[in-house]
This record gives sequence, C-alpha cells and structure tokens, in this order.
Amino acid sequence: MSDSKIVKLVDESNNRSSELPLISGTLGPACIDIGTLYKDTGHFTYDPGYGSTASTKSAITYIDGDEGVLLYRGYPIEQLAEKSSFLEVSYLLLNGELPDKTQFEGFEHQITHHTMMHEAQKNFFQGFHHDAHPMAMLAAAVASLSAFYHDDLDVENPADRKLAAIRLIAKMPTIAAACFRYSVGWPMRYPRNNLEYVTRFLHMMFEVPSEPLQLNPVAAKALDLLFILHADHEQNASTSTVRLVGSTGANPYASVAAGITALWGPAHGGANEAVLKQLKEIGTPDNVETAVKRAKDKNDSFRLMGFGHRVYKNFDPRAKIIREMCHKVLAELGVNDPLLDVAMKLEEAALKDEYFVERKLYPNVDFYSGIIYKALGIPTEMFTVMFAIARTAGWISHWIEQHETPGSRIGRPRQIYTGAGVRDYVPSAKR
Repeated sequence: MSDSKIVKLVDESNNRSSELPLISGTLGPACIDIGTLYKDTGHFTYDPGYGSTASTKSAITYIDGDEGVLLYRGYPIEQLAEKSSFLEVSYLLLNGELPDKTQFEGFEHQITHHTMMHEAQKNFFQGFHHDAHPMAMLAAAVASLSAFYHDDLDVENPADRKLAAIRLIAKMPTIAAACFRYSVGWPMRYPRNNLEYVTRFLHMMFEVPSEPLQLNPVAAKALDLLFILHADHEQNASTSTVRLVGSTGANPYASVAAGITALWGPAHGGANEAVLKQLKEIGTPDNVETAVKRAKDKNDSFRLMGFGHRVYKNFDPRAKIIREMCHKVLAELGVNDPLLDVAMKLEEAALKDEYFVERKLYPNVDFYSGIIYKALGIPTEMFTVMFAIARTAGWISHWIEQHETPGSRIGRPRQIYTGAGVRDYVPSAKR
C-alpha cells in the first residue's frame, strides 16, 4: 500500500491550501486522504450517498463495478461459487484464508454446536403479533442475544469477538426459521445437528412433526449458492451501518441487528421481495410487453425492479452465476407457477431489448434470487431474512476487522446546514 503521492488543493477564496496524501490499496482507484482538509482550509467535503467516499480500509472484499469483478479475500466469486461452500466462505471472510481440512472440521464443529437458541428466547416471539414481518422479529431477536450472552461481550477481547461470530453464524438460521414458523403458527423446530448447515436450516423451516421432510438435493445446493453470493459485498448500506454502530463500541449483536434493519429497505436487501411483488402486479406473461414499454417511457414513473445495480455498471457477476442455477432449479423441481412464467418472459424481453442492453440494465442477483426462493416455497416476506442469514458472515467479519484495526475512530459524518439562520426567541404572545 503506497501513500507517497500528494494532491494539492488550493482555495483561492481565502488563499489557503492543503496537501492531501493519495492512498492506494492493493486493487482499485487511489483515494485522496482528506483528513486534514478542514484544518487546512476550513472546508468539509460534500458527497451525498458516499458515492465517491472511502469510509475505511478493508482487506475483506473487493468490487470492480466497471469490469463486473467481485473478490472475497482475493478469490473470484465465480471460483468460490463453483468449488466452495457457504461455511467455507464464512471461514474465509472471518480469517482471511481458506481453511485446511482440520481447520474446517473444527470450524464446522463450533458452528454446529452453537445452533440452539436459549429456551427462554423462544418465549420472546410470543410478544409479536402473528402477522408481524419476519424482519421485525429477526432484528429484535438478534439484538436480544446480548441479554443472553452478556458475560462474553468484551469487545476488546479477541476470544469474545470470535465466539460472538460463531454464535451469530450458527444461530441466525435457527432464529430465522423460528420467525417463519411463528408467523404461520407452526411449532418451532430444534436444529438437527447431524445435517449440514443449509440442509439443517431447510429442515427447521419446513419439517412438521406429522411427517418427515422429503428434500430435493437441488434445493440445498441452490440455497448454499445464494448464501455464498450474498455473504459480503464491501461497504454497502447495511455493512456500513454495522461498522458505524460498531465504531461506538456497541456489542456485536446490537451492531448486526442494526445491519438487519438497514437491509430491510426495498432499495437494499428488500429488493428481491420487491421483484416478486412487481411480478404479481404484472400478473401474466401477456402483460410483460406492456410493463417493458412503461419502463422505457421517461414520462412514466414505473420502473422494473431487479434490473441494473448501483455499483456494477456492466453486469453483476453474481447474477451470471445464479441465472444458471435459477433455470436448473425450475427444471428439476418442475414448479408450475404463473409468476415464474412472468419472470422468465421478463428476463427474455430485457436481455433482447436494445433499451436495456444499451443501458446495461441486466437482470441482477435480486431478480434471480427472488425467483429461486419462490420456487423453493419460501414466502416472499422471508426473502430479506434469507439475505440476512448469508450477510451475517460478512457483517461480523467487518465488525471484527474494525476492532482489530489500530486507530479506529467513532463514525461522525458532517453536514451542510440548510436551516434558519441565527434568530431570537419570540414570546408566544408576540408570535
């Protein structure tokens, strides 16, 4: 990492200047270090949405939006999707290297033996109305973990940090399944620790006491792939939220709960839920052509959900991977669902239409993930919960990295004030 170059900024209005170091990482564009800008010139910077601002240094994930590149700890997402598993990817994100056989067996053993919820936490769900959104239950339940494990919450203790990471990755599927089962009035299922991570979760979701679950292997394979693709995505809104909350010294459960609430938004993790809602609005394959025409009309506020991406200006590498799995799932499960017919017709139209092709508005990972979840029988309101299970590995990895980085400071953005100027208080009788 090189910090040798200098960018000089001159403010002619007050004859002040600042020499700002140019910082380069392993990959990607260099960044101008503006840490002394206010002291030198009396000015802040203004960057709505932080589109041009690096908020931290991180060694976890790299994205090149122009070239469609996504790396976890240097490994291309395409290779990990083909050859790895979600648990192995979780180990990689946490520890920086892929595990050998012994390391992975130890990690899997730890995860497997922390899957249970505290029995008292099961009563926690009784406080929710039966039709509460699962994301509301998930955020609250994860935040409550700090009440059950308060003896291991020293954020300065590496052992406590690692234990919290294990607990979160292990318990998130158990809590997520409990959210679903409570919403449909089913008894909560204990995790079957003789099963691997994703299969265990699907059993907790769908198995009922009256009959065993017959699970198609393609379901677990597809879900594991989705978890890999969603495990981390650099400094997105929810990860930045986890880091901002974590910068205050907040415990990992509170920080991750904050990430969950950020993920809930339809512009972020709720996008795949929005895709399915829009497919319902379109209704039938015959209406796809009209929907596409509306999306191209600049005078129409209608926009197709699940197309294009804030960071990827060419294509989303995750979408290329999951598209193939999406079609495989639909073929193997033989699902007969009119909404999936609408989705496939919409995909076909968008990939051929010059308007979408010229603007590189390709179907993104949210488009395909929603279709797969639907095919697997996962309710629409659970889509963002599925995202949260996967992203927990990335969130807690960033939280740990933040606490291991020397000189970390509490996050404190500045603003451009646009309110009233200084004015005197007027007694109510004279207003």
